[in-house]
Amino acid sequence: MATTGSWRRQVGRDGGLPLFRAAGIPVLLAPSWWLGSAAIVVLYAPLVGRIAPGTGGLTGVLLAATFAIFLGLSVLAHELGHSLVALRLGLPVRRLRLFLLGGVSEVMRTPTRPGHEGAIAAAGPIVSIILAGAFALAASAIPYPDAVWLLIAQTAFANAAVAVFNLLPGLPLDGGRILRAGVWAVTGRRATGTKAAVIGGGVVAALLVVWAVWGVVDGAEDRWLRFGVCLLTAWFVLAGARGEFTAERRSTWPDGLTLGELVRPVLQLPAESPVSGALTASAGRGVVLVRADGVAAGLLDREMARRLASTSPHAPAEQAAVPIRPETVLLENETGAEVVERVHGTAAWEYLVVDLEGRPAGVLRREDLKAALDRR
Repeated sequence: MATTGSWRRQVGRDGGLPLFRAAGIPVLLAPSWWLGSAAIVVLYAPLVGRIAPGTGGLTGVLLAATFAIFLGLSVLAHELGHSLVALRLGLPVRRLRLFLLGGVSEVMRTPTRPGHEGAIAAAGPIVSIILAGAFALAASAIPYPDAVWLLIAQTAFANAAVAVFNLLPGLPLDGGRILRAGVWAVTGRRATGTKAAVIGGGVVAALLVVWAVWGVVDGAEDRWLRFGVCLLTAWFVLAGARGEFTAERRSTWPDGLTLGELVRPVLQLPAESPVSGALTASAGRGVVLVRADGVAAGLLDREMARRLASTSPHAPAEQAAVPIRPETVLLENETGAEVVERVHGTAAWEYLVVDLEGRPAGVLRREDLKAALDRR
């Protein structure tokens, strides 16, 4: 299922075990993937013995493990479909992660056009449908059902199931992203599309719960397995939809708000100014430290300046400066969406705002933008 650090061989803060790179994208295996694969082996091995009598024991377990690997590779192909289209559209992909309920491609920037959103979302199910067709053709070429036929047929069915489920119209599923793109294209507002797709996610989760309960009431043979899987999946859908809604609220520029309302005044001081004086001058505004040759040394970091002033109040303020990087410079005429995208994608606490001639016009602090978005 598709929803969305350094390269080290360890499980930990990177979210899983790095396996390899595909198209330059790190592929990680989350610890929960092993749980899902173990469950597949336990459920699939007895089926092998029933379909192909005499094929049991170690052979059945090996075939079950092979099916788990095939399924993992199918999910990987599904996610690569998303990732490759995103890269084609100029959107970098941080990593691709496989976990208990499927996989996720972590696209680092939000698509700016509904067509791009829809194309990225549709790519994964299209890959799954192609794989389902290819494995179904391979299964039809086997004259009689045996263990190999079962492996191929189950892989075809699994890919078809992944495609169908992901096309359900609710976030965080691909169908929800396609729905968001469609509403976005019609209304011109991504936030409206997100709301519609979040509602769709709630409907999908509710239907999963209803089906789970129906299986228990009806006494279905697989009722408890269905109950557990459906409830877990419903929780996943609800949590993902809620996360998408929260992220949308935090990234949507409020109507009527201008960048000028958030920008604080900026003061230019010599880089050799005493840090204690520069710290005092920074109250309520940003400070650009300029060297004698006219080159900006950076923005005064208030926390660094406080620490330095507590021990060496007459030290040059430049020692508490953060270099001004291209990604931390904003034009005063940038749109709200561009500002939010830049701030969310760049690790910095302050951003220098310049006019069209490149002159400092103010400073935007991350905390001020966050407060404005939260007030919505």
